[in-house]
Amino acid sequence: MKRKLAIGAGAALALATLGGAPAFAAEGDSTVSVLHGVPGLTVDVFINGDEAISDFAPGTLTDPMMLPAGSYDIQVFADGGTPDTAEPAIEAMGVEVPANANLTLYAHLTEAGEPALAAFANSTEPVAAGEARLTVRHLAAAPAVDIRANETVVAPGLTNPNEASLVTTAGTVSADVVLAGTTDVAIGPAELELAEGVHTIVTAWGSAADGNLALAVQTVEAHSAPSGVPSGNGGAASPSALALLLALAGALGLTTIAVRQQQLAKQRG
Repeated sequence: MKRKLAIGAGAALALATLGGAPAFAAEGDSTVSVLHGVPGLTVDVFINGDEAISDFAPGTLTDPMMLPAGSYDIQVFADGGTPDTAEPAIEAMGVEVPANANLTLYAHLTEAGEPALAAFANSTEPVAAGEARLTVRHLAAAPAVDIRANETVVAPGLTNPNEASLVTTAGTVSADVVLAGTTDVAIGPAELELAEGVHTIVTAWGSAADGNLALAVQTVEAHSAPSGVPSGNGGAASPSALALLLALAGALGLTTIAVRQQQLAKQRG
């Protein structure tokens, strides 16, 4: 349980600053969302001795929040615990968070079902008028899968913890997840609205063995370029994003951090 709570602490770092975050980003702030994808685990998170989030439950995807650069003391307790009544399952004191990143942090399961922390940089690069960016991420305790849109494979052989991205025509698609090389549906189908100029991120999480596989959907404003020419930068992590991940890993003593940018060739329609 302690190991799982440690993973939760990493995911909760961004959440822990929500209470003091400004409504609008100050220059240098990072934009962070967090998905709790470890089934069966609920935690309470404290920042600098104050409760910042309670009952952080599996399947929760936070709204984007501003994370100012600075130093934070993080404590994570089993659900219901407080600094006055319990010892923290894990604490990370003096966590230094750098500036300028756009990230999603995930507490999730590896293919073998072990808890892990993954972090991905979300592209905000422009796409052409009439187009949208779609990213799929495999963070479930499940073997390799194919991601399909309208029954056409758009991300073949995706393994945990990797992602694939493409730029496509905006519109509604029916998305599902099948076992790699088969038509055996593991998740879905789900109707996705790929809005023009928006980056839609679909994440598979949960456990195949436990029968709780699910999809989480996140959207990030990518905007449309007046020239109609995509930038081509895809989901590459910025140096600040990488620095944030390293800071999290070092402070929490984690050994599993995945930053993956596996970009498919651009596909239209």
